[in-house]
Amino acid sequence: MIETVPDKPVLVAGASGFVGSHITRLLVERGRRVRVLLRASSNREALEGLPIEIVTGDVLDPASLHAAMEGCDTVFYSVVDPRFWLTDQTPIVRNNVEGLVNAMNAALACGVRRFVFTSSMGTLGIDPDRPVTEDVPFNWHDRAPPYIRARLEAETRFLACCRERGLPGIALCVANTYGPQDYQPTPHNGSLWRVASGQQKVAVDVAQPVVDIRDVAEAALAAEALGHIGERYIIAGDFVGARDFYAPAVARRGVPMPRFMSYRLAYAIAWVAERWARLLGRRDSLLTTDAIYLSNVFRALDNAKARRDLGWTPRPLRETIEDTVDWFAARERNLTMK
Repeated sequence: MIETVPDKPVLVAGASGFVGSHITRLLVERGRRVRVLLRASSNREALEGLPIEIVTGDVLDPASLHAAMEGCDTVFYSVVDPRFWLTDQTPIVRNNVEGLVNAMNAALACGVRRFVFTSSMGTLGIDPDRPVTEDVPFNWHDRAPPYIRARLEAETRFLACCRERGLPGIALCVANTYGPQDYQPTPHNGSLWRVASGQQKVAVDVAQPVVDIRDVAEAALAAEALGHIGERYIIAGDFVGARDFYAPAVARRGVPMPRFMSYRLAYAIAWVAERWARLLGRRDSLLTTDAIYLSNVFRALDNAKARRDLGWTPRPLRETIEDTVDWFAARERNLTMK
């Protein structure tokens, strides 16, 4: 177990995002001295009112990373470019891979004691017969879209840096995140709210591993104190089908359940939409076969390692869904009143 040093700051990179902002908020609640790295263009709404030190920079700018990490005890790295829909995937590789490499180099130069990396369940292998553990090797290279391959390369380099260069790092393989205080909102959370508010009338009948964003933040702090260097931990709660997932949300708001289409039908629609978009010269469509594929490729994940090593326990799924719906409803009311 690593003891925290109260007078030394910790750095959160990616603090304006969903995961990073929740890690930042939890660190502040725990009385930690928090520094965040933000781009000049970052939306800071999720951080408003927090007593934090802001350093303006970019993970693609090594000098700004070094300045942000100077004197820090721990780095919580939650920078991710999730835009899997981009036609030009160059930014995905630069932001998800090159940015992490720059951050690891800066962390080694600055002598940080822990580097907690928010990775993805997309780096895990697939096993249709049993819940997936961290030991299942990645086994779907032939079907993985560029976004997943970039996340895999990032995590592979991260673990190699821990093994070969002594980076004191721990990786968290995080499932689809839901929860309150999502100001963007993220695609998954946004879809949940659209269903709960009656705006989205149709959903795809698939299943997914999910986790509360607040539990992800708890896992990050637990990984700092208790995680084993060079290891990765699955941070996932329930594996739930769309019908069971949306039921508490629509009940909370008193709206009808959406109609459900099969995975095959959704994939066929996306296949046609992709080709139609190409004919019209359109780029960066959200409705792609890759998106539909990713909505259904993951199966149950085994979080036993995180429970054992980190003392981590996810909260009940209904609590996550109801808190999320309530937060979006309150936010919508506040925006309407302004």
